[in-house]
Amino acid sequence: MYILGMESSCDETSAAVVEMGEGVRAIRSNIVASQIEVHRLYGGVVPEIASRAHIEAISKITYEALDEAGITLADVGAIAVTANPGLIGALLVGVNFAKSLAYAKKIPLVPVNHIHGHVAAAYLSNPTLEPPFLAIVVSGGHTSLYRVDDYTHFEEIGATRDDAAGEAFDKIGRVIGLPYPGGAALDKLAYEGDPKAINLPSPALAGDTLDFSFSGIKTATLNYLNGMAQKGQTVSYADVAACYTDRIVRAITQKTAQALETTGLSTLVLAGGVAANSHLRASLERMCKTRGITLAMPERGLCGDNAAMIGAAGYFEYLRGNLANTSLNASAAD
Repeated sequence: MYILGMESSCDETSAAVVEMGEGVRAIRSNIVASQIEVHRLYGGVVPEIASRAHIEAISKITYEALDEAGITLADVGAIAVTANPGLIGALLVGVNFAKSLAYAKKIPLVPVNHIHGHVAAAYLSNPTLEPPFLAIVVSGGHTSLYRVDDYTHFEEIGATRDDAAGEAFDKIGRVIGLPYPGGAALDKLAYEGDPKAINLPSPALAGDTLDFSFSGIKTATLNYLNGMAQKGQTVSYADVAACYTDRIVRAITQKTAQALETTGLSTLVLAGGVAANSHLRASLERMCKTRGITLAMPERGLCGDNAAMIGAAGYFEYLRGNLANTSLNASAAD
């Protein structure tokens, strides 16, 4: 069946058509209207501007997605839309548009959790992937470990207690003068520095917990930068990028390995916007190879926010019978 997916949780407006069924997991179209250039002027996402941009783009890209897929609304079996979590104003644009379209055309409406969508992106890049598995979702708003027992059941077993890894990357990237989004630029710059040059704390919390805390490493890095400035000493931003990236990647890899031992699962899914980080992908690949763990990752183009992943997640929610009516509302919370 064809699923029309819609995503507007943050600063990307996206519409996609995925074909899902027995032995079929295919992207027929995946249109993304990016707002990066707009928000780059402010060094980060401005919620009100994001919401207005979604309003301007959503109708146009929805019909572009249908045209590219070579279908019409009459061929759509269900409309899947991100209902939570995210920026509330941005979410409301997608939810209200999807509700109106579903009601007008009498198409089943499926609410999708944005995090479940990120994990579902791995199904599109790895056609034979199926639960159970361990998922590590690393994004601007989340750094969480989930035990995924079936396509729609997620149990969070570890998470960040404050900031997320993606936000931490973007913050320090912005502080050292890298263009928004800072995380992508920091990933590249890290290859030019010495990962042992600066002593920074680990975001992996000690003990049996599978939780993280990224506020400490952010504060330590800011203190280092401020201290060097006060002394009038030159800072190697490449070393900052290398050390900062190394500590974060090591922490995520450490807790993920710990979670694999705890759960006994033999398959790992890496998902979320930061899943595109080359250092993180390489580190988890090495860890999984050493432990004989199967690693499934979305291709880099599917790591960021997109509607294809929402369509894929929506298909499994549809099979479960998780349908909504016109009372569906958006929620900023998980």
